[in-house]
Amino acid sequence: MKTFDYTITDELGIHARPAGELVKVSKAFNSKIEFACNGKTADAKRLISVMGLGAKQNHTVTVSVEGDDEEEACEAVEKFFKENL
Repeated sequence: MKTFDYTITDELGIHARPAGELVKVSKAFNSKIEFACNGKTADAKRLISVMGLGAKQNHTVTVSVEGDDEEEACEAVEKFFKENL
């Protein structure tokens, strides 16, 4: 299992557009990808779940990736966070 923490810098937090793109990135991998923030967890492959986190600017999201392609999945998700959120 791979994990990393990321603090949201986007002033709008994880809103609809980046959430949709984040789900697309996550769905490209077989690994199970979960986000945790504010005591809630979300399946990274489900838009409503990701939006339900309510992650805003300065909130820290913990990303957990587990599966046969976890290394690549973790790198792709972390890259997306750094470039978009």
